[in-house]
Amino acid sequence: MNEAPQRKGNEMKPASPESSTKRCLTRAALKSDAVSSEHTGEDAIVNPVKGKNSPDLAPAALMVANESDLLCICRRMALEDPCSLFMSRVYGGNHRSGSISVTGPFIGAPYAAMLLETLVAWGARKVLFFGWCGSISREVEIGDMIVPAFAMIDEGTSIHYQKIRQAEVWATNHVNEKTREALRRRGFSFHEGAVWSTDAIFRETREKVEHFQQKNVLAVEMELSALYSVGRFRGIDIGAILVVSDELSTFKWRHGFRDERFKKSRQAVCEVINDLCKEL
Repeated sequence: MNEAPQRKGNEMKPASPESSTKRCLTRAALKSDAVSSEHTGEDAIVNPVKGKNSPDLAPAALMVANESDLLCICRRMALEDPCSLFMSRVYGGNHRSGSISVTGPFIGAPYAAMLLETLVAWGARKVLFFGWCGSISREVEIGDMIVPAFAMIDEGTSIHYQKIRQAEVWATNHVNEKTREALRRRGFSFHEGAVWSTDAIFRETREKVEHFQQKNVLAVEMELSALYSVGRFRGIDIGAILVVSDELSTFKWRHGFRDERFKKSRQAVCEVINDLCKEL
């Protein structure tokens, strides 16, 4: 089972050393006096801010959970010279050029929320998340693509962004619609529906899988409900595209990390993202 953690945010590595990567954010950039987004979250003591060394991002931003996908996209877009953000890296995204920023890798809801909060403070307003997931629906197989309309909340971050506790959180329409259009133009099939976001990769029990199967949930992953919750709270457009890396629908774990269809689907998503950079 050594490969299991790879599904959601695999190959997570710290940012490159400061000698080769510009340092954009330190603890000093998390301040208590201001926040650079539409919703101030004025009751919070610590808020994300744009520091003096932070990049001035264009509105469109891509968040990529997995290191290998991040590198693939950056090669396609000829993005180099990233700056570090916590344990991740931010490529491109210059406001003057209007280019999209690309941030990753990362894993888990709390860390994903920290990154998104900071990207919003730096100027991001239209965000697409690209990650992996495990199928819990028998109609969804390894290598399939999912454009998640909403996420079922089973992680501990989203509740802090809700006035009234909700069981689910929805994407906004713009980013997902552009993603669906780009997939259709290239002739790629995909699923739409709900995913389940969990904090506990090793506590995806039969009881829980059955519970979410009864709600017609397609797959499980670790970040999406928190990203949708932060996006809603901050008033930005946010959507996602996921590739299925493994299956749990039969209550036995079947991984597909080396499956050719999984690899080809990830390459296809990279192509679609390259198209979307011109539209978001």
